[in-house]
Amino acid sequence: MKKTFEIAVFEGDGIGPEITAPTVGILKRMASASPDYELVFANAPAGAAHYAKTGESLPESSMQIARRADAILLSAMGLPDVRYPDGTEISPQIELRKALTLFAGVRPVTVKAGQRTPLALPEGKEIDFVLIRESTEGLFHTQGKGEVTENEARETMLITREISEKFFRFAFDLAAARKKAGRGKGRVTCVDKANVFRAFAFFRALFDAEAARRPDLKADHAYVDAAALWMVQKPWEFDVMVTENMFSDILSDLGAGLMGGLGLAPSADIGERHALFQPCHGSAPDIAGQGVANPFAMILSAAMMLDWLGVRHGVPAMVADGNRLRQAVEEVVARGKALTPDLGGKAGTEEAAAAVLDTLFVA
Repeated sequence: MKKTFEIAVFEGDGIGPEITAPTVGILKRMASASPDYELVFANAPAGAAHYAKTGESLPESSMQIARRADAILLSAMGLPDVRYPDGTEISPQIELRKALTLFAGVRPVTVKAGQRTPLALPEGKEIDFVLIRESTEGLFHTQGKGEVTENEARETMLITREISEKFFRFAFDLAAARKKAGRGKGRVTCVDKANVFRAFAFFRALFDAEAARRPDLKADHAYVDAAALWMVQKPWEFDVMVTENMFSDILSDLGAGLMGGLGLAPSADIGERHALFQPCHGSAPDIAGQGVANPFAMILSAAMMLDWLGVRHGVPAMVADGNRLRQAVEEVVARGKALTPDLGGKAGTEEAAAAVLDTLFVA
């Protein structure tokens, strides 16, 4: 008997709807071909364009859809010219992270043999690590609430034991799963600035306490500036990296750069009960409506969603389909024949997505 899962879909702004439609189409095709699961989709309006029309960036009705859904698929959000009265951009994705306590932001960085990358990788080297972002606290804690006077502006960084302990457990569990699957070394690296900030010394102490409970895995540390350097010099050495919200916001873009751009950078924000999946890139309003947006990060985020649902609900077919979808994108990118302009190709959004679908269902 098929298990049915409801997916809340936030189409987003700019290129968001253009990359969401083919992604949902692929998911529908995969689900229809499976005897084990079914997907139903619920549209949830939100974002900068919605705010411009209605004065609401994240309506309560959309929040209710997100809360009841089994997973959330969220596209690129925000428009540079649409802002709140305080000058900050519309960011429903951050509101969702906080409201649903999605503390673990998973950002995989993968470069397979044959894939184009700005780096000159040594012969035989591939990149396969995961950056995990604490997504609810850190320097984002006072988002929209910072103190601003005529002569000063202040933001507050928050690190709590409650969230950090859950966050580090998640990271070590992921490292163990990657090691079991043959994808990682069983190593977790804590990235911080504990030599300067007491908050990061606290963060590191909580990391070390969890590491002591996991003797089956390796644990080490790196200051954020050194981590940025090593991500360029020797990225193949990393397995799982964990860090604070702002640091990870920056390092995840560096990770995307290693892969060739944000168009290949998927992500997941995961909590104890809910999970949200979205591409790392922005809404790119300058190319919206032209049919040239890269759908791969959105499709890869959908692959992560299938994997998470399959593991959480005990549906091995979903885990297998998540892997198939990820591998299909990697194969298309490695072949280099259906790449969008941001990756040096000439394919449009629909052509790139069709190449993934053809790879999945090759005759």
